[in-house]
Amino acid sequence: MSGLINYVSCGVLWLGLLVKAPDLLRHRHDPYLRAICAVLGLAGLCFFLGAPPTVGAVNRIGGVPNLAAPVTYAAITGYCAASQVLIVHWRGGPRVHRTARRWILAYAVVVVGIAVTFTLGDAPVERRTDLDTYYATTPFIAQMIVLYLLAHLTTVTVTTVSSLRWARRVRGGLRAGLLLLGAGALCGAGYSLAKLVAVGARWSGRDWSQLGTTVSPAAAGLGALLTVVGVLVPLATPRVAEWRLARRTYARLEPLERTLDDLLTRRTLRLPRPRFASPTTRLMWRQTSVLNALGHLDVYFDPDLYDRTRAAVLRATGDEERAGAAAWAAVIDAAVRREADPGRQAAPPAGSGRALDRVPDPAALPRIADALAGGVPLPAPSAVPTGTTTAGTV
Repeated sequence: MSGLINYVSCGVLWLGLLVKAPDLLRHRHDPYLRAICAVLGLAGLCFFLGAPPTVGAVNRIGGVPNLAAPVTYAAITGYCAASQVLIVHWRGGPRVHRTARRWILAYAVVVVGIAVTFTLGDAPVERRTDLDTYYATTPFIAQMIVLYLLAHLTTVTVTTVSSLRWARRVRGGLRAGLLLLGAGALCGAGYSLAKLVAVGARWSGRDWSQLGTTVSPAAAGLGALLTVVGVLVPLATPRVAEWRLARRTYARLEPLERTLDDLLTRRTLRLPRPRFASPTTRLMWRQTSVLNALGHLDVYFDPDLYDRTRAAVLRATGDEERAGAAAWAAVIDAAVRREADPGRQAAPPAGSGRALDRVPDPAALPRIADALAGGVPLPAPSAVPTGTTTAGTV
């Protein structure tokens, strides 16, 4: 189980990076996307380097006891710099690039300070999990520890405040993502604070190393999960909304497809049903099948029936869209009957071409289906001359 939380957190963060990578490839010059990917990538690297097995491997390969400590702290500082750059681009303004460069320079100084203090200090005993508290009173090593923890605490504090403040001004998926990012940064603050408290306790002669070895990793792991979800939620929200709308529209078209079912089957006009398809693909399949059937029926459409039904429904409801949908529903129902039994009902004479020399607009299909299902108020049967069929009789 050693390092499991670190590796799981690393995997979650790099999975988020993998999801964002296609956007970065398409818009590689977008500084906002670069900052997001840097945050995810460096945060995952921090967890990877901080796992005890990785710590041992780095120390062994480098030939220096505890070399993994400054390497990990440098990665954490790089993550801090990327987070601050991301916040700067969130805020925007005329001096975005200058401010971002200043943050990068400031954290570069921190990295140099970490390297210098580690070089000047003496840490001969390898500590894979509790180096912070074990060397909390060692000259220069203690300064290195406090330096990286304060840099990290500054970053997560700014991220928390900025995310939550911006979340108050937006709505929807972006707000949810910002709240999650703020919560993740707050967990990151728990990581730094627990470590600092443990170090402070060591200075006063107490041993609170459990704070650094149990509480801090747990807070960091939860923060990683919330951060990834916060980054992905704004990306996924539009897609989820699109799928929800597609499912609703797909269900609304069912009465229209049912009306055309016999024709679709007899004339082999229905496309093969897609398997394991997204709601958007299934909606396109149903729309295409319906339009194929309507294209076959266009010679049977009766313009006079359309005009009479539309006028009657318009008088009854005063709604142009509903009147048009009801008129199309009546015409389609009548055309289906004529096509199915051409011996009894001949095709109507060629119309004037006013509206029925083409199939209905795809955007109108759900309203027509609603009319066929009885969802649109229709006039009383006497309002339409005898011998015609309205959607209300379907």
